[in-house]
Amino acid sequence: MSLKFSFFETLFFFFYRILFKHFRNSKSLHRAVSNNYSKFQRYNSLAHRSDLSNQILIFDVEGALLKSSSLFPYFMLVAFEAGGLFRAFILLVSYPFICLVGEEMGLKIMVMICFFAIKQDNFRVGTAVLPKFFLENVGLEIYEVVKRGGKKVGVSNIPKVMIDSFLRDYLEIDVVVGRELKVFCGYFVGLMEERKKEKLVLQENNSDVIGITRFNKSLDGHKLFLQCKEIYMVRRTDKRSWQQLPTDKYPKPLIFHDGRLAFSPTVLATVAMFMWIPFGFILAIFRAVVALTLPFDISIPILIFSGLFLSVDQPNSSHSSPNPNSKHLLYVCNHRTLLDPLYLSFTLKKNFTAVTYSLSRMSEILAPIKTVRLTRNRDQDAKMMERLLKQGDLVVCPEGTTCREPYLLRFSPLFAEMSDNIVPVACNSHVTMFYGTTAGGLKCLDPLFFLLNPSPSYTVQLLDCVSGLSKCVNDEKSRFDVANHVQSELANALGFEPTKLTRRDKYQILAGNDGIACTSKKP
Repeated sequence: MSLKFSFFETLFFFFYRILFKHFRNSKSLHRAVSNNYSKFQRYNSLAHRSDLSNQILIFDVEGALLKSSSLFPYFMLVAFEAGGLFRAFILLVSYPFICLVGEEMGLKIMVMICFFAIKQDNFRVGTAVLPKFFLENVGLEIYEVVKRGGKKVGVSNIPKVMIDSFLRDYLEIDVVVGRELKVFCGYFVGLMEERKKEKLVLQENNSDVIGITRFNKSLDGHKLFLQCKEIYMVRRTDKRSWQQLPTDKYPKPLIFHDGRLAFSPTVLATVAMFMWIPFGFILAIFRAVVALTLPFDISIPILIFSGLFLSVDQPNSSHSSPNPNSKHLLYVCNHRTLLDPLYLSFTLKKNFTAVTYSLSRMSEILAPIKTVRLTRNRDQDAKMMERLLKQGDLVVCPEGTTCREPYLLRFSPLFAEMSDNIVPVACNSHVTMFYGTTAGGLKCLDPLFFLLNPSPSYTVQLLDCVSGLSKCVNDEKSRFDVANHVQSELANALGFEPTKLTRRDKYQILAGNDGIACTSKKP
């Protein structure tokens, strides 16, 4: 009896201390706000100020800039993309314990799980993956305030390698203050450096310093806020009323991003993913076997029943009536995934040859249609495509690499010289769980990840024929005109924006190379 009483007594005092500590912190903060009313103010009054261009703004990234202050999705992205499926599972099962140990200790545990033994030079999640998810969590109202500031300083409690690219490259923040990670022999050890004394030259040009942080948050973690003349507090009710920052409001458009996860991995979403993966893997193998072995009339209904959706839109005019004096049809597709030629084959219910700039050996072996790899030598590739067109219809993706966002990369003009019967094909795909493309991962797994989605969908739209140039000798620029015209037609059909960016630009941003050295692993 006494043992039972002792247990409940201990439990009572445990929760009492927690509640008393929380009450005491709230009371002390309320007292600080009351005693320094001129320094601590509500966020709403900041939005109406017109003199911010002469001020230095110091803002808390998690507490003020982002709509949701939960850090779990971003660490899950690091664990999954940089560490793999097992590390992501360890983070998920550790989350209940992380919630119990407090904010600072929980952060240290997540850093240890996600970063331990990750090679520093190979870590590109912060530049290639996380910016997309951070941007989708930025509040429009707070961003409109921050961008009006003179000098903008972003302060964060998470490792700097996770937020630096997002703040500097996409939001054009001048200074980023975050936690540094300890490194040993080129590998992260999973520990953060002790906070150094944060000191900036803030009094240049006699500017005033304004801070923006979360209400009911201690300012002891970042001494920079102690230098602020005014501090504006953001409440949870403020964040609930914020809108998500639209993509057209991004200071820099997000054209390229990498990683396999196509959703924000919140706790519940991550649990759903791990529950789906065993069943999804079996379903993906089933889909692949059906597509590779059965004829079109049988495989298409089965694939639709399994959750694969295909929408087809063809022009009124017959695109399949070639000029009697010309070669076979040349289908020119924009490039969304490696399955673009395969979906076109299912749309037309016929086999043809697909030429690719690079393809993994595994994908080349398993492809149900004939694939030919280009050499990137213009003369050799031209002879090869000319020979293949004499044998039958041909499909090519002149972008040379995939692009997930609604943009079209620059089209290589080689196809314009090959045929007078060019059929532009507008392709678009939609996934809900995994991306079927990657710049830094294993290309041989791209089709598997696409088929692993519960209900991936594809849209294939065949446009009217475009006249090409069989020979382009006197007017060398005309082939570029044809390529740009086809790109423009596809962009209009898809509602995408054409760009002059190339494969090299993509890989320089996402992988830090030109995307040519290891052709067997790149798209």
